[in-house]
Amino acid sequence: MMDNVWERSSVALDQLGCPPPKRIALLTDFGSGPYIGQLMLLAGVLAPGLPVVNLLDDLPSFRPDLAAYLLPGLTRGMPSGTLYLCVVDPGVGGERGALAVRCGPNWFVGPDNGLLVQIVRRCGDSALRLWRIDWRPKQSSESFHGRDLFLPIAIALTLGRLQLPCQSVPPKNILGYHDPLDCQRILYVDRYGNLMTGLGGDRRGNDGRIRAGGRMLCQARTFCDCPVGVPFWYHNAFGLIELAVNQGRADELLGLSVGDPIHWELGKVQDTPSVSA
Repeated sequence: MMDNVWERSSVALDQLGCPPPKRIALLTDFGSGPYIGQLMLLAGVLAPGLPVVNLLDDLPSFRPDLAAYLLPGLTRGMPSGTLYLCVVDPGVGGERGALAVRCGPNWFVGPDNGLLVQIVRRCGDSALRLWRIDWRPKQSSESFHGRDLFLPIAIALTLGRLQLPCQSVPPKNILGYHDPLDCQRILYVDRYGNLMTGLGGDRRGNDGRIRAGGRMLCQARTFCDCPVGVPFWYHNAFGLIELAVNQGRADELLGLSVGDPIHWELGKVQDTPSVSA
């Protein structure tokens, strides 16, 4: 994985004015199985003592276009100086590239398949550095680039090195750059059946309703403001609009799952959603 070619073919981050990240957080669709374990075991060998956290391993499977809208919320408020190793990669083994992104004090590594585009678009120009990494290890599987390609890139960055060959690229050249900033679809279903959407709460106030699963949902501040069993929408802890049911499962009540559409509508909102909402 990490070899003498990597040692010679790299440039120090301090030459680029970029401090190295202090830890790695994993954001993947790998789920249970050997994949996360192999990443963490290998990271422990390549960079002993480096903190590696499995932040989330059930991003929307095969859907980098949806997972992209989750990343800004999942990473906001987290410790600065973190490198997020992001892998939702249905095109593994194909021609898609590898990206290294610096957004302020944080780094992101992952495939150029739309997964990192919302991070890039929300990062101010002065805080953004973006590279396409053309370096490849001498030995690599065709199907586990999270371990064989993206992890070595991430480890190198934590050691203060950027692999060569690589090239700086303008943001408009990455896949999905012209996608909208909001996505009117379900992105994620948590263990309680709550439904995270791709609507950014920071860009929408409380004066709106959401049509979802054949119902019109009004806004509430949080669960205890609604009667038991009533569906509503609220601003969640990640800055996204989320659909929920007080002491119930929104996914079952509304019949919705990842990828299903919702519709935002402006309109006067009731003070408290009722059973007839």
